[in-house]
Amino acid sequence: MIHIGQLDLEKKAAVVAVILEKPLETSRKAAKMGADLLEIRLDLLGIRDLETAVETIRKVKSETGLPVILTNRSIKEGGKWEGREDDRIELLTNLFSTNLIFLKDGPDAVDIELSAGREARDKVIKAAKACGKTVIVSSHDFSKTPDFQEMKTILEEAFLAGADIAKLAVMPQSRRDVLDLLRVALDAREAGNAVCTIAMGKLGKHTRVIAPFYGSVLTYAAVDSEVSAAPGQFQVDEIKKILELLE
Repeated sequence: MIHIGQLDLEKKAAVVAVILEKPLETSRKAAKMGADLLEIRLDLLGIRDLETAVETIRKVKSETGLPVILTNRSIKEGGKWEGREDDRIELLTNLFSTNLIFLKDGPDAVDIELSAGREARDKVIKAAKACGKTVIVSSHDFSKTPDFQEMKTILEEAFLAGADIAKLAVMPQSRRDVLDLLRVALDAREAGNAVCTIAMGKLGKHTRVIAPFYGSVLTYAAVDSEVSAAPGQFQVDEIKKILELLE
């Protein structure tokens, strides 16, 4: 079974609100809109030090009661981390402490890129799993959609790297690209694997609602329609409403 915090993702896909500005205010708003999970984007929030990160996560969890995915996205995967790669990895790793007091208030999952160097990636995954936290290994392509077999291979590599959930976000150039991505999600689901699949941009926008019906266990949404972390995101309340209508 795949869990993030107390959420059982085998029962129902979760709507993830991306927190990329004013973390407390935005997290409260996301909770009111019906978000199931919060993704704290350290890179977009400009958080560079451990103390600020710990306090932000603690306050957000205390205020909302929602589980938290921790992400510190690299520039080559669409993020805005400014600084050395070693520092990015160290911040992620240190946020998964074995201190029992911190475990309760700390992140419930981490997202680390498949493209991160193997040694760096393994550090983050090992630290998270030592605390019993969920690992998302992600891959993003903002220019195209790999072919069907290549997408399957990317997900397989993510699981081999240690993913509990393999995340793949692509940019479709045609509706057939979208269909291929949905087929990849369905195949993974039927094989018993937990994936998150997203087609970005206008052509793929509907997959943020449809993909959960093909096996994607997470779908990401914006809190403010004017600010989003990726092209094609719905707002949290919009996606919740559409999902409820389709269920």
